[in-house]
Amino acid sequence: MTPAADPSIRLTQFSHGGGCGCKIAPGLLAEILSRAPQGVVPPQLLVGTETSDDAAVYQLNATQALVATTDFFTPIVDDAYDFGRIAATNALSDIYAMGGTPILALALVGMPIAKLPPEVIGRVLEGGAAVCRDAGIPIAGGHSIDVLEPIYGLVGIGLVDPRHVRRNADGQAGDCLVLGKPLGVGILSAALKKGQLDAAGYAQMVAVTTQLNRVGGDLARIDGVHAMTDVTGFGLAGHLLEICRGSQLAATLDWPAVPVLPVARHWADQGVATGASARNWAAYGAEVALAAPRSAADQALLTDPQTSGGLLVSCSPAAVPAVLQAFAAAGFGEAAAIGRLHMAEGPVRLHVA
Repeated sequence: MTPAADPSIRLTQFSHGGGCGCKIAPGLLAEILSRAPQGVVPPQLLVGTETSDDAAVYQLNATQALVATTDFFTPIVDDAYDFGRIAATNALSDIYAMGGTPILALALVGMPIAKLPPEVIGRVLEGGAAVCRDAGIPIAGGHSIDVLEPIYGLVGIGLVDPRHVRRNADGQAGDCLVLGKPLGVGILSAALKKGQLDAAGYAQMVAVTTQLNRVGGDLARIDGVHAMTDVTGFGLAGHLLEICRGSQLAATLDWPAVPVLPVARHWADQGVATGASARNWAAYGAEVALAAPRSAADQALLTDPQTSGGLLVSCSPAAVPAVLQAFAAAGFGEAAAIGRLHMAEGPVRLHVA
């Protein structure tokens, strides 16, 4: 038996929180960032930190802008190869969410060298490299350190035509909302960590988290697509609220229309959830109005931290068929129209019907 297949080596046992569930809670993150100096903001910086967007965008010339992002986290699964694949897919998603195409990546590696054999660490890197090959880009370098918890991710560099940049702050009143992937990854990761997730549930989780959001470039070129983001650690509600705040609008979700992984719904109904879900609700729950009756499982799914989650698109009603067709052609069979944007009234930004 190879070290990578040794059941005694469980990567999640080293993690205090796996995947995007280990992100700093949104309220605390906002406080930390408020203390950070802004620095120089050149006119070429088309997208910076102002609306908590997915990546920075820096214009190079009339037809090209550089898209730069980084993402890394602790293990969400025990299999080293799958961990590498999931982390790399998640990192590249930010480029696609801006409407861009990745051109290269740098690896970010932190491993407890005294506790993990080189073969296991190598399998993590192999998984990340496999995803980058699928995306058509090289891993051109990186950095590694010896740490207490395994950490892996990428710096992603991409290109986009400035005319096709899709920010999270450009939604328009009357826009429809379309979600590309089903929710529930965080709940499945919690079930896995408790030893409750079966092989079918695990396969479902890996399939959704390793599906590249490369459709983002096609979506950005559809007339009527105004804003885009990917749903990750702050959950559907958190990332939709970023669109609402940036666009100075409110949203109404048609909750029954929101796609959810069937196994995740089962575990949510059993009370399984991540600690990050509760932290997310504590940070932004005051901006959310839940139509009664909504169960604790619904709230957990609404706030569930997604690792390598789906693209969330804000587009005109006329563009919805083209958006859904683009998702379907790219293999996102569960993409669905889930709500709309409208003018805001009062402190509530998100209504869940």
